[in-house]
Amino acid sequence: MIPPAFEYARPAGVDEAVRTLACAGEEAKVLAGGQSLLPLLRLRLAFPELVVDVGRIPELRGVREDGDTLVIGALTTHHAVLHDPLVRRHAGLLAAATATVADPAVRHLGTLGGSLAHADPAGDLPAVALALDAELVVAGPRGRRTVAAREFFVDYLQSALTPDELLVEVRVPKTDGWGFHYEKFHRVAQAWAIVGVAALVRRDDGHLAEARVALANMGSTPLRATATEEALTGADGPGAVARAAERAAEGTRPARDVSASPEYREHLARVLTRRAVLTAGEMG
Repeated sequence: MIPPAFEYARPAGVDEAVRTLACAGEEAKVLAGGQSLLPLLRLRLAFPELVVDVGRIPELRGVREDGDTLVIGALTTHHAVLHDPLVRRHAGLLAAATATVADPAVRHLGTLGGSLAHADPAGDLPAVALALDAELVVAGPRGRRTVAAREFFVDYLQSALTPDELLVEVRVPKTDGWGFHYEKFHRVAQAWAIVGVAALVRRDDGHLAEARVALANMGSTPLRATATEEALTGADGPGAVARAAERAAEGTRPARDVSASPEYREHLARVLTRRAVLTAGEMG
């Protein structure tokens, strides 16, 4: 299908991009890697009057260290994130999950910031950002502000970004010493997750001292499986992990669609959580 007509702007820097968005108001859409916006345009599910292409802004790319945090530019592609040595060393969960995103063609074009700003609860990386306690830095007419991942995802395809703001970087705390695993169930490799589970665990004296478990596609936003996280504290074997994983679907509201019923998604959440935590904690 042919997209609707729109005006096009390609700002050279963040400040120019913010001014352009502020002038356009709610009638503008940001184009980064294009892997989320272009399908919406082709299907005529989005009708922007202006598309603001930020893909040529160099300051929005790259990975750097800031003490105990990795700072990842919003336009850094999935391919670059996956192969960056800092990410692989200090944020292994992000690298592992990024390797499962779609296919190589999409990973070479799609961006970390674009995936997060799209706020699709079936996406892999919003759940990972939640598990990592990431922070998202956005720029707007009033300057920059930092939003915690747990507050960034507001509803289905809705984030805390206002129409005149641009996501500029993602701040990921280093998780050196933590075990990690990303487990998802999908029909084919390129498909969205029917359910995904991002797990981080920290072991101490043979038991789990702390765990973070985030779920993809179990509600209108990515969710933390808080009941399971609490039950995992002190877990010392596969049996305790399995009992904790039985609580993974508590507080969730999975959708019913052509891929799965809510009941089946709840079943998947329990099964995948057990697998992810056992693998992350090397307890399988």
